Amino acid sequence: MAPQFQLIMRSGPTPGAAFTLEGDQLTVGRDSTNEIVINDAEISRRHARLTFQGGKYVIEDLGSTNGTFVNGQRLAGPRVLKAGEVVSFGEQIVLVFEMTNFDAAATIASPGAASPVPVVSRPVSAPPPPPVEYAGSVPASPTPAPTIAKTNLTPILIGVGVLLFLCVCGGILWFIDANFLWCTFFPFLGGC
Repeated sequence: MAPQFQLIMRSGPTPGAAFTLEGDQLTVGRDSTNEIVINDAEISRRHARLTFQGGKYVIEDLGSTNGTFVNGQRLAGPRVLKAGEVVSFGEQIVLVFEMTNFDAAATIASPGAASPVPVVSRPVSAPPPPPVEYAGSVPASPTPAPTIAKTNLTPILIGVGVLLFLCVCGGILWFIDANFLWCTFFPFLGGC
Protein backbone atom coordinates (compact mmCIF):
# COMPACT_ATOMS: atom_id res chain seq x y z
CA MET A 1 0.00 0.00 0.00
CA ALA A 2 1.62 3.19 -1.20
CA PRO A 3 0.83 6.40 0.61
CA GLN A 4 -1.06 9.10 -1.23
CA PHE A 5 -0.12 12.75 -0.81
CA GLN A 6 -2.28 15.83 -1.11
CA LEU A 7 -2.36 19.54 -0.38
CA ILE A 8 -5.54 20.88 1.24
CA MET A 9 -6.22 24.63 0.88
CA ARG A 10 -6.98 26.26 4.25
CA SER A 11 -7.13 29.87 3.02
CA GLY A 12 -7.08 31.34 -0.45
CA PRO A 13 -9.43 31.46 -3.43
CA THR A 14 -10.93 27.94 -2.85
CA PRO A 15 -10.76 26.93 0.84
CA GLY A 16 -11.21 23.18 1.31
CA ALA A 17 -9.97 22.30 -2.18
CA ALA A 18 -7.78 19.17 -2.25
CA PHE A 19 -4.90 18.86 -4.70
CA THR A 20 -3.86 15.20 -5.06
CA LEU A 21 -0.14 14.92 -5.73
CA GLU A 22 0.53 12.39 -8.47
CA GLY A 23 3.68 12.32 -10.54
CA ASP A 24 7.41 12.74 -10.14
CA GLN A 25 7.41 16.48 -10.72
CA LEU A 26 4.59 19.00 -10.24
CA THR A 27 4.63 22.76 -10.58
CA VAL A 28 2.40 25.16 -8.68
CA GLY A 29 1.44 28.53 -10.11
CA ARG A 30 -1.12 30.87 -11.59
CA ASP A 31 -0.48 29.83 -15.20
CA SER A 32 -2.74 27.11 -16.66
CA THR A 33 0.31 25.04 -17.75
CA ASN A 34 1.05 24.09 -14.11
CA GLU A 35 -0.17 20.81 -12.65
CA ILE A 36 -1.58 22.69 -9.64
CA VAL A 37 -3.22 25.95 -10.73
CA ILE A 38 -4.11 28.55 -8.08
CA ASN A 39 -5.65 31.67 -9.57
CA ASP A 40 -4.51 34.38 -7.17
CA ALA A 41 -2.45 37.57 -7.39
CA GLU A 42 -0.11 36.30 -4.61
CA ILE A 43 0.94 33.34 -6.79
CA SER A 44 3.57 33.76 -9.50
CA ARG A 45 2.96 32.23 -12.92
CA ARG A 46 5.41 29.42 -11.98
CA HIS A 47 5.71 29.70 -8.21
CA ALA A 48 7.04 26.39 -6.79
CA ARG A 49 7.98 22.82 -7.75
CA LEU A 50 7.19 19.55 -5.94
CA THR A 51 9.49 16.63 -6.78
CA PHE A 52 8.86 13.03 -5.66
CA GLN A 53 12.17 11.60 -4.38
CA GLY A 54 12.64 8.45 -2.28
CA GLY A 55 8.97 8.13 -1.39
CA LYS A 56 8.72 11.76 -0.23
CA TYR A 57 7.85 15.09 -1.82
CA VAL A 58 10.46 17.84 -1.91
CA ILE A 59 9.29 21.44 -2.39
CA GLU A 60 11.34 24.32 -3.76
CA ASP A 61 10.57 27.90 -4.71
CA LEU A 62 11.07 28.86 -8.36
CA GLY A 63 12.09 32.48 -7.74
CA SER A 64 8.57 33.64 -6.97
CA THR A 65 7.85 37.25 -6.06
CA ASN A 66 6.01 36.58 -2.77
CA GLY A 67 7.96 33.49 -1.68
CA THR A 68 7.15 29.93 -0.60
CA PHE A 69 6.99 29.14 3.13
CA VAL A 70 6.89 25.91 5.13
CA ASN A 71 5.66 26.31 8.72
CA GLY A 72 6.24 30.08 8.45
CA GLN A 73 9.88 29.80 7.29
CA ARG A 74 10.70 31.15 3.82
CA LEU A 75 12.36 28.54 1.63
CA ALA A 76 15.95 29.23 0.64
CA GLY A 77 16.38 25.84 -1.06
CA PRO A 78 14.67 22.46 -1.52
CA ARG A 79 12.93 21.00 1.56
CA VAL A 80 11.38 17.58 2.26
CA LEU A 81 7.71 17.87 3.28
CA LYS A 82 6.31 15.96 6.26
CA ALA A 83 2.65 15.19 6.93
CA GLY A 84 0.85 18.02 8.67
CA GLU A 85 3.25 20.76 7.61
CA VAL A 86 1.77 24.09 6.52
CA VAL A 87 2.79 25.32 3.06
CA SER A 88 2.16 28.99 2.23
CA PHE A 89 2.48 30.80 -1.07
CA GLY A 90 2.81 34.49 -0.25
CA GLU A 91 0.85 35.66 2.80
CA GLN A 92 -2.73 34.67 1.92
CA ILE A 93 -2.52 31.20 0.32
CA VAL A 94 -2.19 28.51 3.02
CA LEU A 95 -2.27 24.75 2.37
CA VAL A 96 -1.64 21.70 4.57
CA PHE A 97 0.46 18.79 3.29
CA GLU A 98 -1.25 15.48 4.12
CA MET A 99 -0.37 11.84 3.63
CA THR A 100 -2.99 9.09 3.56
CA ASN A 101 -2.39 5.34 3.78
CA PHE A 102 -5.79 4.24 2.52
CA ASP A 103 -5.94 0.76 0.99
CA ALA A 104 -9.25 0.18 -0.79
CA ALA A 105 -8.55 -3.58 -1.11
CA ALA A 106 -8.00 -4.10 2.63
CA THR A 107 -10.10 -6.74 4.39
CA ILE A 108 -12.05 -5.73 7.49
CA ALA A 109 -11.52 -8.18 10.35
CA SER A 110 -14.59 -9.08 12.39
CA PRO A 111 -14.53 -10.33 16.01
CA GLY A 112 -16.23 -13.60 15.16
CA ALA A 113 -18.10 -15.34 12.38
CA ALA A 114 -21.33 -15.54 14.40
CA SER A 115 -21.52 -11.88 15.32
CA PRO A 116 -22.60 -9.50 12.60
CA VAL A 117 -20.18 -6.86 11.38
CA PRO A 118 -21.36 -3.51 12.70
CA VAL A 119 -22.03 -0.91 10.06
CA VAL A 120 -20.22 2.28 10.83
CA SER A 121 -21.46 5.30 9.03
CA ARG A 122 -19.08 8.14 8.56
CA PRO A 123 -20.30 11.62 7.88
CA VAL A 124 -19.92 12.53 4.26
CA SER A 125 -17.73 15.54 3.89
CA ALA A 126 -19.37 18.47 2.20
CA PRO A 127 -18.07 19.42 -1.22
CA PRO A 128 -15.76 22.40 -1.24
CA PRO A 129 -17.56 25.73 -1.47
CA PRO A 130 -17.84 27.32 -4.90
CA PRO A 131 -15.06 29.74 -5.78
CA VAL A 132 -15.79 33.29 -4.76
CA GLU A 133 -14.23 36.49 -5.87
CA TYR A 134 -12.10 38.14 -3.20
CA ALA A 135 -9.52 40.87 -3.01
CA GLY A 136 -6.57 38.77 -4.21
CA SER A 137 -8.22 36.95 -7.10
CA VAL A 138 -6.97 37.46 -10.62
CA PRO A 139 -9.67 38.06 -13.24
CA ALA A 140 -10.02 35.38 -15.91
CA SER A 141 -9.91 37.94 -18.71
CA PRO A 142 -7.85 41.10 -18.94
CA THR A 143 -9.53 44.12 -17.41
CA PRO A 144 -10.18 47.15 -19.61
CA ALA A 145 -7.97 50.18 -19.16
CA PRO A 146 -9.29 52.55 -16.52
CA THR A 147 -11.06 55.64 -17.82
CA ILE A 148 -9.80 59.00 -16.68
CA ALA A 149 -12.44 61.04 -14.92
CA LYS A 150 -12.88 64.59 -16.23
CA THR A 151 -12.27 67.27 -13.62
CA ASN A 152 -14.55 70.29 -13.37
CA LEU A 153 -12.17 73.23 -13.84
CA THR A 154 -14.68 75.99 -12.98
CA PRO A 155 -13.94 76.09 -9.21
CA ILE A 156 -10.20 76.05 -9.91
CA LEU A 157 -10.44 78.94 -12.39
CA ILE A 158 -12.61 80.98 -10.00
CA GLY A 159 -10.12 80.41 -7.17
CA VAL A 160 -7.17 81.46 -9.35
CA GLY A 161 -9.09 84.56 -10.54
CA VAL A 162 -9.93 85.65 -6.97
CA LEU A 163 -6.32 85.14 -5.90
CA LEU A 164 -5.07 87.18 -8.87
CA PHE A 165 -7.59 89.97 -8.11
CA LEU A 166 -6.46 90.15 -4.46
CA CYS A 167 -2.81 90.30 -5.52
CA VAL A 168 -3.49 93.16 -7.96
CA CYS A 169 -5.46 95.11 -5.31
CA GLY A 170 -2.71 94.58 -2.76
CA GLY A 171 -0.11 95.75 -5.26
CA ILE A 172 -2.06 98.94 -6.02
CA LEU A 173 -2.47 99.76 -2.31
CA TRP A 174 1.21 99.12 -1.71
CA PHE A 175 2.13 101.45 -4.61
CA ILE A 176 -0.14 104.21 -3.21
CA ASP A 177 1.30 103.85 0.27
CA ALA A 178 4.93 103.66 -0.86
CA ASN A 179 4.64 106.88 -2.92
CA PHE A 180 2.53 108.84 -0.39
CA LEU A 181 -0.33 109.17 -2.87
CA TRP A 182 -3.20 108.71 -0.40
CA CYS A 183 -4.48 112.26 -0.78
CA THR A 184 -4.27 112.09 -4.57
CA PHE A 185 -6.37 108.93 -4.87
CA PHE A 186 -8.54 109.37 -1.78
CA PRO A 187 -9.14 113.16 -1.24
CA PHE A 188 -12.15 112.47 0.97
CA LEU A 189 -9.88 111.07 3.69
CA GLY A 190 -9.31 113.52 6.47
CA GLY A 191 -5.92 115.14 6.95
CA CYS A 192 -5.10 115.80 3.27
